[in-house]
Amino acid sequence: MNEIDQRAPGRGAALWPQVHAERAALADDLAVLDDEAWFTPSLCSSFTVREVLAHLTASASLSPLRWFSGVVRCRFDFDAQVATRLAEHLGTTPAETLDRFRAVSTSTTKPPLPVVAMLGETVVHGQDIRTPLGLHRDYPLEVLTAVAHYYRRSDMVVVAKSRVRDLRLVATDGVFAAGSGALVSGRTLALVMAMTGRGAFCDELDGPGVSTLRTRCAPA
Repeated sequence: MNEIDQRAPGRGAALWPQVHAERAALADDLAVLDDEAWFTPSLCSSFTVREVLAHLTASASLSPLRWFSGVVRCRFDFDAQVATRLAEHLGTTPAETLDRFRAVSTSTTKPPLPVVAMLGETVVHGQDIRTPLGLHRDYPLEVLTAVAHYYRRSDMVVVAKSRVRDLRLVATDGVFAAGSGALVSGRTLALVMAMTGRGAFCDELDGPGVSTLRTRCAPA
């Protein structure tokens, strides 16, 4: 799947089943957690795995109008908007957090973002949750390739395009290849996670551009 495919009319609608499948897979993976595991730090900033899941629920519940009204109410402080919406969907127990996520697993509601961004969010945050818990997911390569192409050319919400400027990215397990410059190669999932700032995944990558990418993944 290439960048033209991602811009083709109707392609966004065709991605919703993949979004829904990833949400369902994540919910199933988390159904076996004990209460203590829910408070494990995720790979996403200072959020626990439970809080990241609540963030995904919020995203699947947020129409463009609600998103904009929240941004205005938070005086265009996007971090405050995220925190507010997360709190709305956290629930009082881990079981309730999971139930709320399952309830929106087939939602097509979204903020003013392309559908592929919702797919990317589900993959990246899903991995933010799974990695520290030692959970494994065999993501469909088509999904990872679509997400990799999207992040390669976008800084919307997540800085990715700027992070991989002047680097040549090549997947060793699929067809994804993009950019020019110092080579960074590895599994498509590792490329996606590193593109979105998860520096730990640079350990899985090879090539003369890895050191540059690792530096760009470091906290500011």
